[in-house]
Amino acid sequence: MSDEIWKRDEVESPCVKLCQIHPQERLCIGCLRTLDEIGAWTRLSPEQRREIMAQLPARAPRLQQRRGGRAARREL
Repeated sequence: MSDEIWKRDEVESPCVKLCQIHPQERLCIGCLRTLDEIGAWTRLSPEQRREIMAQLPARAPRLQQRRGGRAARREL
């Protein structure tokens, strides 16, 4: 049996197995997807998946931690 049978032409999931939802932004801190996107991923078309994948890099700055305490005061 050929390995070609098991190959699928699909957009792979951006999941990095670091699954935790940011409380304010409502995005997974690992893959940057919303809960709705994660839940629907297997039902989405390749085009829809590509569209989401293209949006992910722009979401990263929303999760950057603000520096507080002494570290923040030293930067002033």
